[in-house]
Amino acid sequence: MSEINRGLFINGAFRDGSEGKTLDVLNPANNQLLASVAVASIEDVNQAVEGARAAFDQGGWGVAKPKERARFLRRIADGIRKNLEDLAALESKNVGKPIGDSRWEVNAGAELFDYYAGAILIHGGEMPPVSAPGIDLTFRQPIGVVTCIVPWNFPFLMTCAKVAPAIAAGNATLLKPASYTPLSALGLASVAQEAELPAGVLQVLVGPGGTVGNAMVEHPLVGKISFTGETTTGTEIMKKAAEKIGRISLELGGKSPNIVTQDADVAKAASSSPMSVFANTGQDCCARSRAFVHQSVLDDFVNGFIEATKNLKIGDPLDDQTEVGPMISKNQRQISLDYIALGKEEGASLAYGGTIPSDPSMVDGNYLIPAVLVDVKNTMRVAQEEIFGPVLCVIPYKDEATMIREVNDCRYGLSGSIWSENLSRAIRIAKAVESGNLSVNCNSSVFNEAPFGGFKQSGIGRERGLYALEAFTEVKNVFLSIDSQFQS
Repeated sequence: MSEINRGLFINGAFRDGSEGKTLDVLNPANNQLLASVAVASIEDVNQAVEGARAAFDQGGWGVAKPKERARFLRRIADGIRKNLEDLAALESKNVGKPIGDSRWEVNAGAELFDYYAGAILIHGGEMPPVSAPGIDLTFRQPIGVVTCIVPWNFPFLMTCAKVAPAIAAGNATLLKPASYTPLSALGLASVAQEAELPAGVLQVLVGPGGTVGNAMVEHPLVGKISFTGETTTGTEIMKKAAEKIGRISLELGGKSPNIVTQDADVAKAASSSPMSVFANTGQDCCARSRAFVHQSVLDDFVNGFIEATKNLKIGDPLDDQTEVGPMISKNQRQISLDYIALGKEEGASLAYGGTIPSDPSMVDGNYLIPAVLVDVKNTMRVAQEEIFGPVLCVIPYKDEATMIREVNDCRYGLSGSIWSENLSRAIRIAKAVESGNLSVNCNSSVFNEAPFGGFKQSGIGRERGLYALEAFTEVKNVFLSIDSQFQS
């Protein structure tokens, strides 16, 4: 897969958009042209929806046996692994993601297809005990046509996290990648085509959210929308879905805490935490961008954190040694720079970074040295608003109750970490924090087998695990009477 087809993927074939428009895709490491891809029109969206519905109905995907759907998912998983190096390189060039991270994410995408190939074989209904003479059955049935809209920060992984359970559950799926990063979604379409996935089961449409995205959300034949992105857009999608009582899953913004208690292994927390906020150059809704650090260990943590950050290798995404690549665009970098300036105006101090590297190999790209802001108060805008860049806000605390109130005094509730050698304290804090995904003494809390999603304005519903299959199905209840006299 050295070359990716750059057309729309509709009804099993790649083609140009009906209006002949294209979109330029840039490499964020140097802002040079990477590819030009076809842009969908409203007519293309309508044809894709109709083709998806035909695949669901006449094509039989909606009633295909789970083991048949599982066979196609395993083929796709195998195809992803076969093309892992090409897909990973494509992801790194398109997103600016370090190649090691891209390889891990592409492989994780394959594992998602494998997981749902197995999960769909055991996912089904129940036999609830009822107070009547008969047998009560519940069935899980596919919704029909679903729209999946994925962000630009983890395009391939997020695509797999939505598409795999959607088609495993028996839905025909419309996929819209972000305009910045459409290439790996088209790569997945090529893999699906090679796996002979029935035409119309996966449709990939590239284009602006305001036109193409809206059409994919508003179409009357679309029964479910699964969206990952920023909260403002998610709010608009929720409104549009409400007009037709459409099903929705939303994974939105975050301003996640990294809580370092007085009994934490401070050296481990300080050395590990930089990648909890600076991985993917901070462009991660799960980024632990607010560090709540107990006053007694504040200096040790900050000094250790900065030392570990200094040792991060910033550079070419295709270099195996690189740990932090460029940001997606100059505009996204400027947003981070503006927030750093705002933080200083609000009274915070810039303890490290926050500048554009002077290295000649980086001047044409969207690079930014990760920033550490100290003396931050939780009421500051830099501590409340999602920056979506490599900026850490360090907030000291003295007592646990006050810290928990401040952690929860935020409109988001997606993720977070707790560092403590006291298990009782760690569990107590985890229960009190208003967040959907928490980790203790590590950074990661996202796994294929476990639910992922947020509280408050971080979203609605859960992805991954069996929860995703539930999100892409409807429940039907059937009662079988075994008493000829029972008529109630």
